[in-house]
Amino acid sequence: MTPLDGLTDLRTVGIIVGLALVSVLTRCFFFLTNKTWSLPDWAQRGLQYAPIAALSAVVLPEVVMSQGHLLASWADARLYGAAAGALMFFWRRDVLLTIAAGMSVYLPLHIGLNW
Repeated sequence: MTPLDGLTDLRTVGIIVGLALVSVLTRCFFFLTNKTWSLPDWAQRGLQYAPIAALSAVVLPEVVMSQGHLLASWADARLYGAAAGALMFFWRRDVLLTIAAGMSVYLPLHIGLNW
C-alpha cells in the first residue's frame, strides 16, 4: 500500500463530483435564466436534418460494410433487406411495415442461404 492510495480515492471522488456538476449546470443552463432564448433560423433549419443524418451515419455503414471493409459481393442479405425496407417505406410510409418487409427478406436469405 502506497501513501498515495488515499489521495487517489479522494481525487477520483473529486473528479466524479466535478463532472456531475458540469453536467447538471450545462443541462440546466436554459432553466436558470428567465430570458427567452431561441435558435437562429439557420440553426433550426439544420436541426430538421439532424435525425436523418445521424440515422444514415449509423445504419449505412452497417449495411454496406463488413469487418471494416466494403462488401465484396452482392451475396449479402443486408443489402436486399435494406432495399426491401426502403421500398416499403417509400410505398406505405409505415415504420412497422418497413421493419417487417426488411426482416422478411433478410432472414430467409441470412438463415436459409447463409448469406
